[in-house]
Amino acid sequence: MAQTFTFNVGPSAVYPAVRQYLQDAYDEGWLSVPHRGERFTGLVRQTVADLKAKLNVPQDYTVLFTGSATECWEILAQGLTPRRSFHLYNGEFGKKWFDYARALRPASTGVQFGLDEIPDMGALPFSGEDTDLVCITQNETSTATQLRETHILNLFNRLGGALLAVDATSSLAGLNLKYIKADAWFGSVQKCFGLPAGLGVLILSPRAVAQAKEVNDRAHYNGLPAALSNMLNHQTNYTPNVLGIYLLSRVMAEREPIKVVAQHLADRAQKLYDFFEQATPLQPLIANPDARSTTVIGLRGEAPLIEEIKRKALDAGLTLGGGYGPLKSTTIRLANFPAVPDAAMEALVQFFVKEYVAV
Repeated sequence: MAQTFTFNVGPSAVYPAVRQYLQDAYDEGWLSVPHRGERFTGLVRQTVADLKAKLNVPQDYTVLFTGSATECWEILAQGLTPRRSFHLYNGEFGKKWFDYARALRPASTGVQFGLDEIPDMGALPFSGEDTDLVCITQNETSTATQLRETHILNLFNRLGGALLAVDATSSLAGLNLKYIKADAWFGSVQKCFGLPAGLGVLILSPRAVAQAKEVNDRAHYNGLPAALSNMLNHQTNYTPNVLGIYLLSRVMAEREPIKVVAQHLADRAQKLYDFFEQATPLQPLIANPDARSTTVIGLRGEAPLIEEIKRKALDAGLTLGGGYGPLKSTTIRLANFPAVPDAAMEALVQFFVKEYVAV
């Protein structure tokens, strides 16, 4: 049977070793371990230590576990935003975050920018005096766009009294993010962590922790004060996804440092963009190279061509990710995540060479 590869952008490919990790979890009794016992707290302690070491997370930042990245939208609105948040977005997930926040904090505001646009951070209409939280999506999965380190730094430098929150769902554990330049980072494990869905990671700065204690949201089961208090003992405030944390621990223990991972993904992304620009009937969705995502490669074409390519690719053992929202029928999205092997990328290129590159 021919080898098959998936380029879905989430849930995406998992590491092959996950099969053995699942067997180990069963054999070692992790599926029924008490989540208040010493064995579990030891697991959490080691998982957090490995995650900080491998991803270059500052030691004074706090790591919390949640059910998903989407849950983090709600946690941050409830726990860090007594008045309003400001949202900068250019895709469906950034817009959904804004909608969630506005439902909880109606005074929240937002600005949408274009797919090829790099927003002028100094001109954004918010004030740190009356805004609690500025919210951005570092890597917008729906549009295959990315706000790079320099853009985030420019925004960080004009925050005033506001905190900066970053949805890094499609880049956390894939890019070498500069955590000290924001106060809340979050994502889910079904993308760059190479794991099954069902676990979120929320990373908070000391400033964010201090604000959470001041806001003191104790009206919700996922409130930050309870989560922070429990994490002091390496526990969660509700029954956690023990299996997900165990799998995360195994992956983080065995992965290369993020600097190595990020460089490899950047090199692969550049090769893919160059190939599609020069050799195929598809073109990169994002024309501005500075706005293109490293971890989600977006390609555009006419709807009939997109449908044909996806069908032929599936017959060749390649599952290509579809478009999202208004771009659903005219785009393909390819996951350039760490768990997608180089062999998959080579098979993808060879497929296009065979089917769509004129000789």
